[in-house]
Amino acid sequence: MSYPIHQIDIRRVLREKAPKAHVPEFVINYLERIAHLKELNEFMRTHTETRDMPLTREYIAEGLHCTGELIGAENIPASGAPLLFASNHPLGGLDGIILATLLSEKRNDHLRVIVNDLLMNIKPIAGIFVPVNKVGGQNRAYAERQAELWKSDFDILTFPAGACSRKHKMFDPQLKSVHDLEWKHSFIRHAVQTKRDVIPVYFDAKNSRFFYNLAYWRKLLGIKLNIEMLYLADEMYKMTGTHFRAYVGKPIPYTTFDNTRTPHEWAEYVKEQVYATADNSSR
Repeated sequence: MSYPIHQIDIRRVLREKAPKAHVPEFVINYLERIAHLKELNEFMRTHTETRDMPLTREYIAEGLHCTGELIGAENIPASGAPLLFASNHPLGGLDGIILATLLSEKRNDHLRVIVNDLLMNIKPIAGIFVPVNKVGGQNRAYAERQAELWKSDFDILTFPAGACSRKHKMFDPQLKSVHDLEWKHSFIRHAVQTKRDVIPVYFDAKNSRFFYNLAYWRKLLGIKLNIEMLYLADEMYKMTGTHFRAYVGKPIPYTTFDNTRTPHEWAEYVKEQVYATADNSSR
């Protein structure tokens, strides 16, 4: 089966996200370049036979020439009740795409990923995503889709930090201080309500020093606009040819999250388990 060709139009995206803003042509051209729209649109133009997870696998292998593996994959039940995978978020996009393909292979492609709604503009793979609006308020349609997702029998991959990892020390040439921002605790409530055991996952990767330095100085200067987010696609293409490893911890039963701790404290507990999963593995 051949699907219609879809192409990303950055002008349309800007109109939807900032309808009152006037963006100069040279800025649009620059955004198209750092977003690698030429490469991405060409890939979608020449790959019209698949959609969603199969197309995602093709994009990782043929578009980016990346590979990945799960360390501790035996901790993922092959069948049973739907699961909630909670992961750190080092890359802000590529990590989610690769994790989705790796985890879904263990669970018969029955997985959805909660993502920044900007990724919904990649229509051929949008079927595996459930959007969250990171620019502006959450709209009713997105809230309804998330409510439907939690009621479904899909496995869910979530990044509770809500944004990719950041450098937390100014002078850090080895990027040892790069780790997630504070985790939102709503996934704890959802895990309990929908009786989903939580599986901690650590994705071993980092963006470039340029990305982290830009984020650090932007915050230091008090600029609220998330400028570094514009470079996430460029960061992704810098990873071309990389082999990634993700470390999977043992399932945490949803019954663990009782009233002995607050949801925020339980979220921090799961976050600690994610990073401990990496520390306890030989890397």
